[in-house]
Amino acid sequence: MARRRKGRSVNGLLILDKSAGMTSNGALQRAKRLFSAAKAGHTGALDPLATGVLPLCFGEATKFSQFLLDADKGYLSTIVLGIATDTADADGQVIARKEAAAVDADAVRHAMATLTGAIEQVPPMYSALKVDGQPLYKRARAGEEVERSARPVHIHHFDLLNYVPGESAEISAAVLCSKGTYIRALAEDLGTALNLPAHVKTLRRTQAGPFGLTNAVTLAQLEAAVDTGSEDSLDALLLPVDASLTHLPSVSLSEAATFYLRKGQAVVVPNGPQSGMVRIADAEGDFLGVGKVQEDGTIAPVRLLAQ
Repeated sequence: MARRRKGRSVNGLLILDKSAGMTSNGALQRAKRLFSAAKAGHTGALDPLATGVLPLCFGEATKFSQFLLDADKGYLSTIVLGIATDTADADGQVIARKEAAAVDADAVRHAMATLTGAIEQVPPMYSALKVDGQPLYKRARAGEEVERSARPVHIHHFDLLNYVPGESAEISAAVLCSKGTYIRALAEDLGTALNLPAHVKTLRRTQAGPFGLTNAVTLAQLEAAVDTGSEDSLDALLLPVDASLTHLPSVSLSEAATFYLRKGQAVVVPNGPQSGMVRIADAEGDFLGVGKVQEDGTIAPVRLLAQ
């Protein structure tokens, strides 16, 4: 007999504004406890140093977490030129220094331009990326250096917001990038382009897919909602299960087509999209899940809500 999952059934998306000093999983577990939720997951880790947008999926929303994992991300970051650390951020130990006073803002902009568009990036040793089943950061802490292959990423924007020159210069930058981009690695690459060591001093995620800081709530706000003693006030902070799917074309099914789709069968949708993924609703407009248009024009289920 399957073991019954502890916690209440909570379904929806929470856009958390993660605070500095905690892991993404730590933030997730605190939110999950506050909701007394049976099931929850996050959609792309933030470093402990980083703050900002961390979408959390509860219950049925976890079925669609991949759409947020695959989405573009936006960041605001302070990058220090002239100092390198072993973790490539301010939490690490200084491993290199070099005078940066000769570098001006124009040189920084030029270097940023070379790192915009399709580039290849080597993941940092201090990352959650697994090699042979073990996160790289654990091997880094053990003093190991593992060979990592460069991976393609896309930097849509890498913009200089402010520049403070000096022996160790500081850059304020805005970045919009594809999934899998490490801002710490981007900072190190920027330093390399300027012939300087570099690291990330601060990092704030401002966007994950369609969600920004205006959608986000803090753990303190969740705790305040819990203090009211009402689950309704807490659940009111959740977005709908399909909130991350608004970019997909929507189709509505008849009662008969809904029946067959839920049986796992592809269905005909008159005048429906001719390709790609779609968001599916029943005749009453209630969200059913996502499907994919087949070569013959029918729509096959990919992820459906539990009935």
